Amino acid sequence: MDERAFLTDLFNAAIRAADPKTALQACLPDKPKGRTVVIGAGKGAAQLACAFEDLWGEPVEGVVVTRYGYGCACRHVTLLEAAHPVPDDAGKRAAKAMVEAVSGLGKDDLVVALICGGGSALLAAPAEGLDLADEIALNQALLASGAPIGAMNAVRKQISQIKGGRLAAAAFPAKVVSLIVSDVPGDDPAQVASGPTVPDQVGRAEALAAIRDYGIELPQRLVDFLTTAPEDAPAPDDPRFAGHEVHVIASAAKSLDAAAALAEARGVSAAVLSDAIEGEARDVAKVHAAIAREVEGKARPFAPPVVLLSGGETTVTLRGTGKGGRNSEFLLSLALEIDGCTGITALAADTDGIDGSENNAGAFADGTTAKAMRVAGVDPAGALADNDAYTAFHAVGGLFEPGPTGTNVNDFRAILIRDDRD
Repeated sequence: MDERAFLTDLFNAAIRAADPKTALQACLPDKPKGRTVVIGAGKGAAQLACAFEDLWGEPVEGVVVTRYGYGCACRHVTLLEAAHPVPDDAGKRAAKAMVEAVSGLGKDDLVVALICGGGSALLAAPAEGLDLADEIALNQALLASGAPIGAMNAVRKQISQIKGGRLAAAAFPAKVVSLIVSDVPGDDPAQVASGPTVPDQVGRAEALAAIRDYGIELPQRLVDFLTTAPEDAPAPDDPRFAGHEVHVIASAAKSLDAAAALAEARGVSAAVLSDAIEGEARDVAKVHAAIAREVEGKARPFAPPVVLLSGGETTVTLRGTGKGGRNSEFLLSLALEIDGCTGITALAADTDGIDGSENNAGAFADGTTAKAMRVAGVDPAGALADNDAYTAFHAVGGLFEPGPTGTNVNDFRAILIRDDRD
């Protein structure tokens, strides 16, 4: 077996399960008497908009924003691009255009919101009294903190004019149907892209608690704003949300099931450990590695050959100055833990095709990877300490670079354990 090709096939199966047209087809709303306005944000928003146009069958209008280089040719919907993961002025203009697109609608009009991962950074709309520099500082602090996505979003929603359901509120009295590709553990639609069209009960108290509990180092200006802000984000029982619909059309769970089915069809047992794993990437890797070694050495809790699958969203607390994202950091930690093992090969990748700020989605690792890095002049333990997984895997040809996938259902991890006992 070509282990890397096998794991790549599983990744591709996971991506196909989140294909925009397939995911949208089962959840199209009824056509309205009035206008249909499409809005959207995220790293797969352009592909969702193109697919929606094809399926809807008649002209629509609206605006979506995606990351630079992630666009596709929409016929009617205006496509904008902005920076991710740190917001820029283009994202601020996109957020303004989206609010304008839904303003002044009537009760017979329909707003279709196409929301997926990455939308938080792409919808830069600092609260009144703050500016873009404040939102940039907020995102940088959150990304460096290692806090889980729910804690980060609790803060983002209170420092925005568009997140936390505010975009849907701006569309009142039009009906809003949110079609969401989930990239968050547990598939809570209010967490995807910080919920611009889906309110939740999180308020300033929860935001301040998250800052305290996770040691998030925000500029004092933002802390003061959170302490004295005049109002929380709107709650779900706000009458402006009456009649709205929310559908999660694709998720990590569905994609992992598709990968598992392909593995089984190829004669390899599959075990989905979880679709909602959170925690520090390097520590999550140690747990995965321990299970893989147990399978390899003692054929428990699963008998090889088997592939262990998991999803969710790990985090990275920045300690050094290197390059890489959470999936490559997971793999570097795992490579150290399986150093010398002969029957384990792993892939970890972000399903949007980009892990962190570089061009790779993730990386491959096996029991020879750490040794190969040392031979190439890279100390894998030192690289991990410096958050420099990208450099380490680049040195040994271990990067996984599928390019933008057009969807985003978060992390994909697959660890293949061969049966080498025969």
